[in-house]
Amino acid sequence: MKQIRLLLADDHAILRAGLRMLLEAQPDMTVVAEASDGEEAVQRAHACHPDVAVIDLTMPGLSGVETLQRLHRELPATRLLVLTMHDDPGYARVTRAAGAAAHVIKDSESAELLAAIRAVHRGRTLGPDAGEAPPAGGGPRRAPSLSPRERQVLELLAHGHTNREIASRLALSVKTVETHRARLSDKLGLHTRADLVRLALDLGLVKR
Repeated sequence: MKQIRLLLADDHAILRAGLRMLLEAQPDMTVVAEASDGEEAVQRAHACHPDVAVIDLTMPGLSGVETLQRLHRELPATRLLVLTMHDDPGYARVTRAAGAAAHVIKDSESAELLAAIRAVHRGRTLGPDAGEAPPAGGGPRRAPSLSPRERQVLELLAHGHTNREIASRLALSVKTVETHRARLSDKLGLHTRADLVRLALDLGLVKR
């Protein structure tokens, strides 16, 4: 039996070890590489050309979304599956736009993850919005009054970056990023990351 060759990318070593045990217990799966961040995931993928890459959405350095975009662009034969704690549909749309074929929540049953890996390997695209049409009315909605810096922070938040990572990218202090995020929440009336992701999608800051 030909095995599905897998790459695991997650910054939590204990979670990767548990995943590896689960996956390698399957007669049709083998883990050929592991990575603890996005850059390492891209490097390992280029080295071993896995059939399916299982990618965490929130990782240090190169974000999960950026990792997906690079893998999708540079290794189109590798199918991409996101394994994440984020269960909001907005995140699924972001990862789908970045090239992921499936979006599985970390607290799902193991059977769901195994089925998703096999389906993705066969070429299927999974998820509640896999065939979802764009909202009526066409095009991004009119942007609220945001400063250029607020738009940058919003875009990076929507791509899964932490406050510390945003601070590093924009050469700001973490406290300043927290202030911008609080202003975004107050100005827009949005108080969760999922709400901000949806707005970024609507504004076209993240492609659907």
